[in-house]
Amino acid sequence: MKVILLTGATGFVGDQLLRELREGAYQIRLVLRKGSQSRIGNMKGIESVITTPDLFSESSLWWGKACEGVDTVIHSAWYAEPGKYLQSDVNLDCLIGTMNLVKGAAVAGIKKFVGLGTCLEYAMSDKPLTVDSPLEPLSPYAAAKAASFIFLSEYLRFKKIDFLWCRLFYLYGENEDARRLVPYIRHKIMSNEPVELTSGNQIRDFLDVKDAAKAIIQAMEENVFGCKNICSGVGISVRELAERIADEFGRRDLLRFGVRQENLIDPPYVVGSRGK
Repeated sequence: MKVILLTGATGFVGDQLLRELREGAYQIRLVLRKGSQSRIGNMKGIESVITTPDLFSESSLWWGKACEGVDTVIHSAWYAEPGKYLQSDVNLDCLIGTMNLVKGAAVAGIKKFVGLGTCLEYAMSDKPLTVDSPLEPLSPYAAAKAASFIFLSEYLRFKKIDFLWCRLFYLYGENEDARRLVPYIRHKIMSNEPVELTSGNQIRDFLDVKDAAKAIIQAMEENVFGCKNICSGVGISVRELAERIADEFGRRDLLRFGVRQENLIDPPYVVGSRGK
């Protein structure tokens, strides 16, 4: 059985990736922040758990030992606190830590590396974004992800290690942080409180995190290399999404569009293409 090392298994996306991996014929090695082991639940399919106070502060030597006997690394860990992560200095720590991880993994002899990027790496366009669309990151978060992709593309090619970079679009779903859009709308409606929103005219590509995890693992298993957009390929407005959620409760009357100030740097249209 192949050994898959997974980082970020207690996170929003990582949790779903772990669930998908448990359904396959894999031995799973987890690298977790110390004290978070209890969030994993049962040990089905888990070969071992390695803990650290901060995986992004570990050296390449540490990672080399952690990756001994590993076939594939799936790196889903990254700083992602809503409202802070886009501009945070922690993105630099994540970038440097990721480079140490990959350097150590290469020494350990892994065969494949799967990383998670973001649609925000792309230059925004009024057309669906393809994997060949130009890059133009406009935040430290997006820049750190794009820098990871550019470096890893060449480094892993030189090391003859297969590389898959999955660019995530707008995910929602189970265990989502309460400060994000969909949980915020649901919480307000269930509390019988007004839902304060912008105009809601922004067009976005929304995808359930469960479907995103399935697509990532499927691409890994099908030996897809290079970039892959993890998206629905369909754009809907934030207004339409909010109305769909409100309709589940019959409470469109609680939606307050235009109350929140528009974010002037928020792109009006972000939709992905599932093909080239």
